[in-house]
Amino acid sequence: MDRRLYLAAYDIANPRRLRLALELVKGYTTGGQKSAYECWLSDYEKAELLLDMSITLDEQQDSFLLIGLDPRSRVQTLGTAEAPINPDTFYIH
Repeated sequence: MDRRLYLAAYDIANPRRLRLALELVKGYTTGGQKSAYECWLSDYEKAELLLDMSITLDEQQDSFLLIGLDPRSRVQTLGTAEAPINPDTFYIH
């Protein structure tokens, strides 16, 4: 299955919809921070995520952005980050 790299970001006014949107995006994410997440999506997964978001969000108050990224681009970072702490066990669901 071919997947493309996307950046998913949102700004949601209602705490309940915010939780729902976070759960939706985290189901597809490979990494991210706060309200922006990297997602490798197939065409089907992209369509499914966009449909689920359109059902979840209020178009008058919320926004969702899904931007296709070029995986060949050079990564540039600003600031410093702490390395993740990996526990002895790893769960996949």
